[in-house]
Amino acid sequence: MSKKDYYDVLGVKRDANDDEIKKAYRKLAMKYHPDRNLDNKETEEKFKEAKEAYEILSDAKKREAYNRFGHAGVDPSMGAGGAGGAGFEGFGDAFSSIFDDLFGGNRGGGRSNVYRGADLRYNLEITLEEAARGAEKAIRIPTVEECENCRGSGAKSGTHATTCPLCSGSGQTRIQQGFFSIQQPCHKCHGSGRFVPEPCPDCRGAGRIKKQKTLEVKIPAGIDEGMRLRHGGHGEPGVNGGPAGDLYVEIHIRSHSVFERDHDDLHCEMPISFATAALGGKIEIPTLDGMAELKIPAETQSGKVFRLRGKGIKNVRSQAHGDLMCHVVVETPVKLTERQRELLTEFDEISNGNADRHNPKAKSFMDKVKGFFES
Repeated sequence: MSKKDYYDVLGVKRDANDDEIKKAYRKLAMKYHPDRNLDNKETEEKFKEAKEAYEILSDAKKREAYNRFGHAGVDPSMGAGGAGGAGFEGFGDAFSSIFDDLFGGNRGGGRSNVYRGADLRYNLEITLEEAARGAEKAIRIPTVEECENCRGSGAKSGTHATTCPLCSGSGQTRIQQGFFSIQQPCHKCHGSGRFVPEPCPDCRGAGRIKKQKTLEVKIPAGIDEGMRLRHGGHGEPGVNGGPAGDLYVEIHIRSHSVFERDHDDLHCEMPISFATAALGGKIEIPTLDGMAELKIPAETQSGKVFRLRGKGIKNVRSQAHGDLMCHVVVETPVKLTERQRELLTEFDEISNGNADRHNPKAKSFMDKVKGFFES
């Protein structure tokens, strides 16, 4: 079976420069690499074709021989072009960079491992009043500070850290497996490039000690359940001089004995007497700012909702206030005296004598029930 033209395999023109050839190969290698296409013979063959094409066209001498004599010019068995003795010279480094792209390797031959610290979350529980009016709260959060004993060096007093003997201070080690070159953090110094022969007894060689610190958190008025406050730089410290992460304070509001919150609105249930519901009257209801007067019209039914505008919570992003929704509940009297029983019995008899007028809902409901059974 005849081999495909190497330029066609990589999808480049015959006058393509080295960068174009390398770019084309990197693209194919990422697409057809066996580790990305497990147990796929077709992609494995395409990967081998691309590898072979790049091996030839990335080498100036092999490429010249291929351009003059075709595949025969680079076939070791043909003895042409001197290609047979070249092997994989220069290929390992090129494929190493592609392998790093595929699997997240860290190249750079001495690049220090500087990492940003992780973000932290703190769950802060506050009252409804604090959420409505705003507040300042002091919280305790973990932090890491320089060890006073070793002054951050990690070395025992009288000693000092040295350059890591395994990675020569680069923080990286490289494993060569055929044409694969894999770079990974040095296991001896954990990527720092420094080795501490005698660790500090206080920080155990880390150079830092975990502590607690107090942070003042300002809670804006109107904040709602689940909202988060960001405090930059108060997360975990970075590694090797990297920036610290951020602290996110997540707000949770305790349940209230009187009010339920619905965004900027408040809801409450207000019991009223049977007489007030029937005859009407004025009652006092609670708000976050104190007591307010509410007029109950005569013949108010249980479950009626009265809206008190502006008595809710101020929106955290604007000056607009929500409303207070008062749900009135007619309370059935309990522990009746004999006199109360007599009066209610007389009242019930009078009401039932003219149900259409006094109890229209009950009368209408019973009419529907009768119609249901008669149909």
